[in-house]
Parts: sequence; C-alpha cells; structure tokens
Amino acid sequence: MKKILSFAVILAFCVSCAQKPVQQGDFPENAGPIYPDYMDVTIPDNIAPLNFCYTEPGLKDASTTFSCEGLSVTIEGVEVKWKIGKWRKFLKHASGKDIEVSGTPLAEPWKIHVSGDKIAYGINYRLIEPGYEVYSKMGIYERSLSDFDEHPLIENTGFSGCVNCHAYNKGNPDAMSLHIRGDHGATLLMSDGSLEAYNTKTDSTLGFCVYPYWHPSGDYIAYSTNNTRQGFHVKKEKLVEVFDLASDMQIYDVRNNCIITSPELKLENEWETFPCFSPDGGTLYFCRATAHPIPSEVEQIRYNLYKVDFDPITGTIGKDVSLVIDAESEGKSISFPKPSYDGKYIMYTLSDYGNFSIWHHEADLWILDLATGERRRIDEVNSADTESYHNWTADSRWFVFSSRRDDGLFTRLYFAHIDEEGNVGKPFMLPQESPRTFYKDFFMSYNVPEFVNGPVKFDKVRARKIINSPERVPFGFRWSD
Repeated sequence: MKKILSFAVILAFCVSCAQKPVQQGDFPENAGPIYPDYMDVTIPDNIAPLNFCYTEPGLKDASTTFSCEGLSVTIEGVEVKWKIGKWRKFLKHASGKDIEVSGTPLAEPWKIHVSGDKIAYGINYRLIEPGYEVYSKMGIYERSLSDFDEHPLIENTGFSGCVNCHAYNKGNPDAMSLHIRGDHGATLLMSDGSLEAYNTKTDSTLGFCVYPYWHPSGDYIAYSTNNTRQGFHVKKEKLVEVFDLASDMQIYDVRNNCIITSPELKLENEWETFPCFSPDGGTLYFCRATAHPIPSEVEQIRYNLYKVDFDPITGTIGKDVSLVIDAESEGKSISFPKPSYDGKYIMYTLSDYGNFSIWHHEADLWILDLATGERRRIDEVNSADTESYHNWTADSRWFVFSSRRDDGLFTRLYFAHIDEEGNVGKPFMLPQESPRTFYKDFFMSYNVPEFVNGPVKFDKVRARKIINSPERVPFGFRWSD
C-alpha cells in the first residue's frame, strides 16, 4: 500500500505543443475565464474528459494542475486536453471527492465535485439547423458519455423527410419510438428486436402520433396527435413561433396494436399535448390549454398540467381529470412535463405562453415535489436565456436539458446532478474533445436529448427500406371503457 501511495503522490504528466494564441471571438461573448465553464460543477465519475480552454485574449501559455488527495496532474497549454486513459484513472481516484484545479492565468483555484452516482451509458439526440424554416440534412445520433464517440442511428439522406419524436422506455435501448414526417411519413417502433413502420392515423383520431412516452411496462405508449404550424416574428428578439391548431391525447396498446382514447382526452375546445406516465404506470400526466384563435391570440394560449388515472391491466383511462398545476392563473404556460423515475418529482418548462418553449427566451426549468406539492424554479441550472427540453437518467440522479445560453440561437446540452434531498449541482456542458473549435464551428442545434442505458442496435438498412416502402402497418382504435 505504501508503494502505491508513493506512486500516486509523484504521478504527473505534462502536455506541451505549439498553440495559437486565444483570439477575440473564439468564444461566446458571455464566456467566463474558461470555456466551457467547468468551475465548481458536479460531474459523474464516468464522464468524458472535461477539456476546456482559457478565454483571455492574446493568451499563449498556461499551466493547469488538477489535484485530489495525493494525486496531481499538470497539463500545459491554453487548451486543456486530457488523454482519456489518464482522465479515467484520475476520475476513478476522485470519485466521491473534490478535485482542486489551479494554475495560470487564474489567480484563485476552483473545484470540480465528483459524484459517485454514475451517469447513463450515452445519450441520443437530433441534430438540426436552428432556423426550422426548412429542413435539410438531419438525423438522430448517439453519443457515448464516457468518451467522444458519436455516430448516426438514422439520417434523412436515404429518404425525403424529417426525423423527430424519438423516445425510449426509461433508457432501454431496445424499446424505441421514432416519427418520420413528410412524404414517407410513419412511426417506427422498435421492440423485442423487431422494427416496423406504422400508419398511426385512424379515422377516429386527429392525425399521426407524436410526442411519445413509454409506459414503464413497455405495453403502452402515450402519444399526442397535433395539427402543428409555425410562424415567424418580425421582432429580432423573437424568431420562430410553433403552435397547434388542434391536438388530442391517445394511448397505443403495443400488445393489441390499438389506439385507446376517451372523451376526456378529446375535448372540443381544449388542446391536449405532451403526455407522460407516472413511474408506477397508474397515472397519465399531460398539458392542456383552452383553444384561442390563431395567430391573433397566440400569446393568450397557456397550458396547465393535468392528470388522469390509467389502468394498465385493462387499458382503461379514468373519467376524472384533475388539475395539477394552474400555470394559466399566474400568466404562464407549462410544457414538457417529465416525472423522475423514482416518483419524487415532475420537472417541466415554464414560459409566458404556448407549448413550444424552445424558442422562448424566458423559458426556465421548474420542479414539482410530488410529496409536498411545492414547486420552484431551478435557479441552479437556469440562465438568462432558454432552458427547455429535459430528461432523467433511470436512477433519477442526473438530468439533461437544452439551453441557448451561449448565443441565444444554438441549443447546447447541459447535465446536472440532483441528490437524495433534492439539492441540484451546477450544470456542465456536454464535453467535447476540442471545445474551442467545436462549438465555434458547429452550426447545428441539439434537440430532444434522451438518455440510453446501452448502445442502440438500430437497423439502418431495414429502417431505410421500410421508410421508402409504401407499406405501413395500420393501427386499430377503441374507446376506453
């Protein structure tokens, strides 16, 4: 043991190379002394290296030392880049502890808090140009969170259309719902090793199934069906507005290939959207707003959070719909409710109006404590710009969210830790191998991040074949008893 400790004390490595001096414009205008801002963040002990760069203009040289209980690592250069093997060994040593970071040009040391709560294997997301006027190349991509590996699951280069609304059952990589919009429209369902294309529109429903959420049993998927449109503001502070002209709720019975709905979820002058099941599967949450004329009263549309019972044994939707959060009375609107899988919380986005909050600069993340009924804005993670779509890891210790805090235009991904008592740590940006150049030159937005617990074995060849084929498996329909 003494030999091991002695080795730990003297272990260090230095990396030096000719680097370009830091230029004005290399980073967002609001960047701090390092980019990304990893000062005092809380991270899992299996995350990819937190590479960063000093932002002081004209800086040519820097030296950074990472220390934790006898282990010290020094990296030279204005761009701090770890070798993955060295990082993993250091992070394993630092699990459950604090890493102190010091060096020039920063006067004061700072810390990185390393949680023993591991994060999921990876994350899936859509990459899309931020304009939304038209779509060109896009896809669903998988990124390993322990390194920098990214690869496409599906891209629209093999067919004409838009890929969106991907979802997994509590991160299960073998249970996936994916929507294809356009001339080859379909809902792709992957379950138990099979992949099929479905026509999810029936004579009794409004349209195709979107915004999926899996029942914990895997036997059901809640969807909304939306008549969605988009408009464009003339004010420079607002770019895009996305809204529904109509929307309803429905539940897909996977075992019986049948859509289930009820009159309570298809009210004539109400719009229902963004469904999600409780972790025990006995409650369906969703957002609902009173219909208003579009576009004249688009800013009057405000969604509240509701719930209704659901019996997974019989596939029956309850009759009594109850209000959970009355955001409308506060002049606000709720979107993207996501229950934590431990049953403690519901996280949601709160904005001034509407349901498509990713283009609302005032949008923030809030959390509802289901035991106490208390709700609060999550100030630990919100910024002066948009915080929107979010998701939980299976153990409910980490969540991911999208934010436009860098420049107000591109969405980037951030991760935050929440402990057993509900304390939320400072979030950190998705690590990149060379963040200085990556985020400066990358002109795509991250959209709909979803955790996965292992690699997704998605058959791209079959997917392309069945998307381009006119054949679709039809859905049945029944009213809830």
